[in-house]
Amino acid sequence: MRILIYGLNYEPEWVGTGKFTGEMARYLAQSGHAVHVVTAPPYSPTWRIRPGYSAWRYRRETLGGVDVIRCPLWVPRHPSGLTRLLHLLSFALSSAPALLVQASWHPQLILAVAPTLAAAPAAWLSARLFGCPAWLHIQDFELEAALRLEMLPGMRPLARLLQQAESWLLNRFDHLSTISARMQERLWHQGIPAHKTSLLPNWVDCDEIFPHPGPHSYREQWDIPMDQILLLYAGSMGEKQGLELIIQAARQLQADPRLQFVLCGAGSSRQRLEELAAGLDNVRFVPLQPPEALTYLLHAADIHLLVQRPAAADLVMPSKLTGMLASGRPVLATAEPDTELARVVSQVGVCVPPENLDAFCAAVQQLADQPDLRARLGNLGRLYAEEHLDRRLVLSRLEAELRRAVLKDPPQTPV
Repeated sequence: MRILIYGLNYEPEWVGTGKFTGEMARYLAQSGHAVHVVTAPPYSPTWRIRPGYSAWRYRRETLGGVDVIRCPLWVPRHPSGLTRLLHLLSFALSSAPALLVQASWHPQLILAVAPTLAAAPAAWLSARLFGCPAWLHIQDFELEAALRLEMLPGMRPLARLLQQAESWLLNRFDHLSTISARMQERLWHQGIPAHKTSLLPNWVDCDEIFPHPGPHSYREQWDIPMDQILLLYAGSMGEKQGLELIIQAARQLQADPRLQFVLCGAGSSRQRLEELAAGLDNVRFVPLQPPEALTYLLHAADIHLLVQRPAAADLVMPSKLTGMLASGRPVLATAEPDTELARVVSQVGVCVPPENLDAFCAAVQQLADQPDLRARLGNLGRLYAEEHLDRRLVLSRLEAELRRAVLKDPPQTPV
């Protein structure tokens, strides 16, 4: 197959959407398909263009057998609701010509990845012009999440128009996939027929991320003794996460000498969080670590922390959960009971209501006091990752569904 993938984020970004889109493209190329990608220069999660790339020039490169075209992108220094919209629109405008140029390659399928939906119209229009199916993979219901998190103050009338346009646009695509069952249900509620949707959860390579029995080099590097309990948050630090809860818990639990909270990553909220944690000896911030060290980083933790603000809980499924589960360490998450995150974590970890400081602190102490419980939950999480989230399992299913879309086979029962 000749597959054209179109999305804002791509490798060498190795967190979030960029990581998964890159791994998807590499898998398809290694499986014998011709894959082209139209994307932006890497900038996430630091909101800075990666050295060696330009924000203002087109660039072509080959990565892992994939032909990649980078398009100009405006990246705001201080992301806000309005500047984020302009940021997304800059990619939609700069990438449309690069997408249309692909007509001479005769792609058999266009796979657009959201975020960003701002670029989805060009994907759909190009598919119509090229005479091939248009597939939209939704990592994030970005517009509704922005509204719920009040990231677009004073723009409600415009937001309503954008929501109507979004619903119209979603119904134009030949097929849609998303990363959780609840997000798939949201598509159905927007009038998308079930046979046009499929579930494609974010995956983990269970051969690369695994319960590591060796020495804990990160603990030594951070000077955290083995008899202390390391509570780790590793990932993007933005508005959706609500990481203030971890700082508040560390302040409330600072009298317990066993507990050490580590926040590892980067993002628009990091500086504010560091200011909030000033004076706390049981909190430390460390930079984003290289991908080849991820299994050692995740296994250094005794407890993984996964917090989300309630407004976004059923609109996004945190991609970092997959690695946490595969590491064989227990997960403490915040989520409302009826969300997909709660459904998964309640089977293999501990889940408490979002922004409930007392419940969060009580769960921390419960896990700290019961090493046998931590071990049991970690084993359950690893088993769940192997049975439901393994990279080969998920991507082989995606490949089969893409082939059916290209061959226009009769729709299968929704996954």
